[in-house]
Parts: sequence; structure tokens; C-alpha cells
Amino acid sequence: MAEAMIAGLLRRQLVARAQIVGSHPRAARREELQTHYGIRMVESNREALAHAADGEGATASASIVVLAVKPQRASKIMQELRGAVTPVQLILSIVAGARMETIASELSHPPVVRAMPNTPAQVGQGMTTWTATPEVSERQLAEVRALLGALGREMHVENENMIDMATALSATGPTYIFMMMEALVDAGVHMGFSRHVAEELVIQTMLGSVMFARETHKHPAELRNMVTSPGGTSAEAIYQMEKGSLRTVLSKAVYAAYQRAVALGRK
Repeated sequence: MAEAMIAGLLRRQLVARAQIVGSHPRAARREELQTHYGIRMVESNREALAHAADGEGATASASIVVLAVKPQRASKIMQELRGAVTPVQLILSIVAGARMETIASELSHPPVVRAMPNTPAQVGQGMTTWTATPEVSERQLAEVRALLGALGREMHVENENMIDMATALSATGPTYIFMMMEALVDAGVHMGFSRHVAEELVIQTMLGSVMFARETHKHPAELRNMVTSPGGTSAEAIYQMEKGSLRTVLSKAVYAAYQRAVALGRK
């Protein structure tokens, strides 16, 4: 996800390559990112933080420190960075489940933004929800909005609990979509299509349906009724999906993901 953010910023030309400093423990990965994006990569997180604070390639007042690590490693990383964050820097966390209060306390640094993007951000079509502590300035809020907007669409929410909810719905959402895509492709293969043809049919159908829904602004049920004729193929397909409790399974999956996000925050 951090790489998606880098690509989005450079694609929108919001920052210069020299303004981005990243860190990674593996030399091969550092070399890969540095070669591909032309950014500076270092091994130590504190070193990356120091470069940002020194204003190398960017003014220190404009520096945003992005925490993009697995939840299991977040505490260790924050202990490593504790006391090194300067007052003018802003912490932007995309760590699943990590609450702003915990981050601010671990780093002794009150200005924190918590965001939850999703993987379509890698192609500029992401959906990111975010919120901020009261200590984040209006200028910093504008910078965050521009940064996250480079990934696709962004939505500011007031309640941090909504970030956990969005983690389950939009951030985990591609998982549900990809699984449905896989199931539809398999169904096409079962009928006799080659996998290549089935994938093309499914991907374009899903893409077109989503774009149609966005353009028409109609309720999904209304759109579904538009293609459902009495006694037709859609009606038969809907009957089987309802019989198989598709809605219930999806609802339970989303709620389970939400509970997991909340649990990660407690840890």
C-alpha cells in the first residue's frame, strides 16, 4: 500500500521524487523501489524520519510520515521512532486497527491521521476513509486530502470507529469482489468457456455494471430489477442466490472483518 501511495503521488505530480524518502529492511527491496520510482530508500526508519526532518528535498514543515506496516510490527516500529518525530511533522497511519490514541501515545506526538485505503489505489481507483486528531492543522488536513486523493477517492469521517467499519467494507471489499469474480469465472469454465474468455466476460461485466451504477445513481435493487424479467434467467439466478443465503454470507463476512479490525486495535 505504501508503494501505491508513492505511485499515486508521482503520477499526479503532487511531489517530486526527491521529496520522498522510504525505508525497508531488505536491500533487494530498497534497490527495487529506488530504481523503479527514483526515490531515496534507506534501511533505518529513524534515518528516513531524520531525512524528512532535515528537509532534504522538501521543507520540514510539509513532511508527512507514513506508517505503513503490518499491525503485528506497529508497536515495535513506534517504539523505535519514539522521540524522533519533530513537532512540525504529521503522522499518517494506514496500520489496520491501530487507534490514533495509541499511536499518539506511543510516539509522544499528538498530530495523527488514521487512514484506510484499499488495493485498487495501486491503479488510482482506490477508496480511502480517514480521520484526524484535533491537533492536526487545517493546512495538514488539506495536504492529507490531496495525498489520499492521488490514490482515487477519499472520504473524511469524524468518528474513528467508522475507520474500523470501512476496514471491513471498503478496505477488505476487494476480497469479496475478487472471490465473486473467481466464482463466476469458474462457473463460465464449467459451462465450457476457456478461462481466458470467461475472465474477459466477467471482468468487463463487473466493470460496466459498477460504472453504470455510478452514472445512473440508482439504488442497486432498482438496477437489478431493470434486468430481471418474470420467469427469465435473472429471476432464476436470483432465486438460487437467495436460496443459498448469499446476502447473509456477505453480511456475516463483513461483520467478521469489522470485529477483527476492532480486535487488532485492542491488541
